[in-house]
Amino acid sequence: MNKYELALVVNAKIEDEVRNATVEKAKKYIERFGGTITNIDDAAPKAGKKRLAYEIQKMHEGFYYFIQFDAESDAPAELEQRLRIMDNVLRYLCVKQEA
Repeated sequence: MNKYELALVVNAKIEDEVRNATVEKAKKYIERFGGTITNIDDAAPKAGKKRLAYEIQKMHEGFYYFIQFDAESDAPAELEQRLRIMDNVLRYLCVKQEA
């Protein structure tokens, strides 16, 4: 099992329930592909609602979430394939963490 971190930027213009559902859906995808979530960072200063460095889809702010998880090496590709088509996800990045 490898350690990964998923950085997720979610649309700031949607309701709290929809935003939480989007993050829950991403977490379920991680678990579906054999991953085990170890930590979720959604509080300031690193995460939470922040101004974007540049405009994305005519938006200037987004909610940042950082999800650490353990998974096999094929899980990030499967996860990114699903995140790519999610409506309220502005950007995502899954990186392997060093041991």
